[in-house]
Amino acid sequence: MSSPSRFRLWRRLILAAIAIAWAGTAYWQSHKDMPQGTSLAAPWSDVPADRVSFIADITGADAYGRPIVSQAIFDEVLRVIRSARHFIVLDYFLFNSWHGQLAGSSAPLRPLSAELRDALIAQRQAHPDLQVLFITDPINEVYGSDPSRDLKLLRGAGVDVVVTDLDRLRDSNPIYSGLWRLGIAWWDGGGGGSGWLPNPLDEDDRPITFGAWARLVNFKANHRKVLIADDGEEHLTGIVASANPHDASSVHSNVATRVTGQVLLTLLQSEMSVARFSGWHGTLNLPATVSPGPTASTDNDAAGISAGRMARVRVITEGGILRTLLERIESTGQGDNIDIAMFYLSSRAIVEALLEANRRGAAIRLILDPNKDAFGHQKSGIPNTSVASELVSTSDGKIHVRWYRTHGEQFHTKLVMIYGAQRLWLTLGSANLTRRNLGDYNLEANLAIEVARSSGLATQLLDYFETLWSNRAALGIEYTADFAVYAEPAQSQYWLYRLMEVTGLSTF
Repeated sequence: MSSPSRFRLWRRLILAAIAIAWAGTAYWQSHKDMPQGTSLAAPWSDVPADRVSFIADITGADAYGRPIVSQAIFDEVLRVIRSARHFIVLDYFLFNSWHGQLAGSSAPLRPLSAELRDALIAQRQAHPDLQVLFITDPINEVYGSDPSRDLKLLRGAGVDVVVTDLDRLRDSNPIYSGLWRLGIAWWDGGGGGSGWLPNPLDEDDRPITFGAWARLVNFKANHRKVLIADDGEEHLTGIVASANPHDASSVHSNVATRVTGQVLLTLLQSEMSVARFSGWHGTLNLPATVSPGPTASTDNDAAGISAGRMARVRVITEGGILRTLLERIESTGQGDNIDIAMFYLSSRAIVEALLEANRRGAAIRLILDPNKDAFGHQKSGIPNTSVASELVSTSDGKIHVRWYRTHGEQFHTKLVMIYGAQRLWLTLGSANLTRRNLGDYNLEANLAIEVARSSGLATQLLDYFETLWSNRAALGIEYTADFAVYAEPAQSQYWLYRLMEVTGLSTF
């Protein structure tokens, strides 16, 4: 065999070996087992109805375009922190003061990151024995390229700060991430060093490193928004939300629930698992009253739920959210209602389940963000405009969609309600209805709650949705717009969304 022929053979063998290694790495890293303490669908627990509450942040605008902001979630977060005496565990995706291009927005930005930081430091100073564990995503330090001053101050105050080890999670973007794990991750230094590339997260900030950019394009995150603490009386209390303590997010519309009870122990244990697989070696000394497991729900409590005295609550995370949602949607039919308020909807499993529920006679309404704004940047409308057009056209208009009218901010809500004449079931938390959020890629945390349709909580939730849907506010605010305003029937956009969803080459 001549030298040129041998060279071509070796080149082909080397390229084939690289392709096999790339494909094998991509497959393994996108299908490997989830870390312990994740992808949960915990048993139902009974909680007195007065220990479950709904909180909403709502931003709209009047007829002149002036913002009208009603924010309550982080006021409640701060109250929980100020009541704690034994421990506080927090897990937030975004925790920083970045403004992006919203610095000049007409809606005033609230310094949420500083408020949360200062509250934690003050509580530690007032109660030196208070244990605080703060889990967050590496995005807040731009993947090691720009250390966070807020996290440094928390560490100095005795807070255990844990930056999530995202490499332990599955890869949602296997085409890129397979190459990244083979050829970039091992030498990028975690993003450290002097930066020279533009920061895509905050244009006013200093440049970032190539390693940080390389990690960013993996498109995965610890996306949870959780606070759990003692309530000062040795009971567990917590807030599970769609809201981040992030200054540029402070005018977003969001939802949250506050729950007090043993049901939160499962979520607390999950958070400690996340901290441990990310390198935390500490311990959390819980009061003796919260050491046992949660009290399981039984058929004997059905009367209490029907009378509105009790609620059923369960913790669901990651893929457990999808399994639970599909089970509930697939059980619906004539006489049932499905109301969804959502920032992103793209999961094919959810889309197909909704279309089947519609064929069985369920009444379905969706309020969606038009996906046109992202911290001052304009977006294409993908995925929501394409998905909404598919749902409306395939159902012959029987599935109804309205768009939240955003004015630079986002309708960042993640809420699903399913109800009939007797019961209302809901889930809310961090999870969008997307492959990345529901498919065991991101870390996500939701609560599922079931109450009597006649209960105060159900009335509050249904009134919240109806106010947005029907623009019932007394101040002349138009919260939502007709479907036609942002409908996108273009097939090119639709197939682009489908490609982005299936490959993971997207931020949703």
